Amino acid sequence: MDKIGAPLKDLLARLHLTGPLLGWRAVEVWPEVVGDRVAARARAVSFRDGTLLVEVDSATWMNELGYLKLRMVTELNRRLGGEVVREIRLQPASGSRSAAPRPRGE
Repeated sequence: MDKIGAPLKDLLARLHLTGPLLGWRAVEVWPEVVGDRVAARARAVSFRDGTLLVEVDSATWMNELGYLKLRMVTELNRRLGGEVVREIRLQPASGSRSAAPRPRGE
């Protein structure tokens, strides 16, 4: 793997794809960073130009996560090893997942 790893890294760098790939890695590690409870209500769905787009199931969760954005950006970047995520944009979830009934007390 080492024989192909270095040339592949060089190719990705020359094509300016290293940053975008790390950004998509942020989508992948989102559940680990925020934990199961938050990940069940808020899903990272895309990454572009330093912004991680997160779909959130309810206005209550969107409000709560709004207060935690800086902490989440910091932890994501720590996991990714650099300043990859500059912003998290929260938006209402689309589709049937957002319409599912919620257990009481959440």
